[in-house]
Amino acid sequence: MAELDRSAATVLDMIRLSGAPATHTLTPEQARLAYRAARAALSPEPPALAEIRDLTAPGRNGAIPLRLYRDGTDPAPRAGMVYLHGGGWVIGDLDTHDVVCRQLAQRTGAVIVAVDYRMGPEHKFPAAADDAIDATAFVAANAIDLGIDPNRLAVGGDSAGGNLAAVVAIDARDNHGPVLALQALIYPSIAMSMTSPSQQEFAEGYGLTRETMIYFRNHYLRSQDDTHDWRASPIRAAHHANLPPALIITAGFDPLRDEGEDYARTLIASGVPVTVRRFPGQIHGFITMGRIIPEATGAIDEIADAMAARGL
Repeated sequence: MAELDRSAATVLDMIRLSGAPATHTLTPEQARLAYRAARAALSPEPPALAEIRDLTAPGRNGAIPLRLYRDGTDPAPRAGMVYLHGGGWVIGDLDTHDVVCRQLAQRTGAVIVAVDYRMGPEHKFPAAADDAIDATAFVAANAIDLGIDPNRLAVGGDSAGGNLAAVVAIDARDNHGPVLALQALIYPSIAMSMTSPSQQEFAEGYGLTRETMIYFRNHYLRSQDDTHDWRASPIRAAHHANLPPALIITAGFDPLRDEGEDYARTLIASGVPVTVRRFPGQIHGFITMGRIIPEATGAIDEIADAMAARGL
């Protein structure tokens, strides 16, 4: 087995020494504040871009806040990515993943559009999935106005956002949605059953704990029945053929590692082109920890390389 990366161990030590209460002991409001503070402490300095602006998409349940990132001054339409932040469908927002989106825009040259989808417990499942689908449809429909080539659109996200990106890809296939050139799934949540070996092996001591995952699931889902819905567990979709090519990034010391890699195998068996990149010494959430973890930049590079390989 790989060794825990030294920088990841440093982050875990910082968490322990901070004395911060575990997420599952907090109210959602407290957990959101704590997550924002943690991301601010762990994220690198935000790179300057040519354009960052907030906008909204009309959704079936009301307006959805978005944030657009564009680097460089060339006005020609370019590739785009709809990005869905992580945070267990309960915490996280446009600001917690601002640096990641800036890095993606700078490194890929694409227009990145981040989505501030509704979350539990105020807005239960499938609110987040609905917003992710509606926001992606809006970006595709308004691609030219947003400076995006409509034939070069990707979707991506980390953790809960990776779950939503997978849902968007399946829904687009099944409901005449946008043609997506890539789905970039960063340590995604794919199966609400939480039964994989890595869920047991890394249940405690590696940042994201089993108790916190249960906390997120309980705040997000309406009932246990929702765990069987493919919009909560994309691996339960009726089939996985004819989905967009996928990049799946996993972390070696992450409880979500196995389900992400299981999903990769499922997609491959269904004929979908898939690139799997495991960062063997890393922990869940590392892409937002670039101030401490250098391999966060490596994950951004993997996404950029996958986009380039698809002509994005």
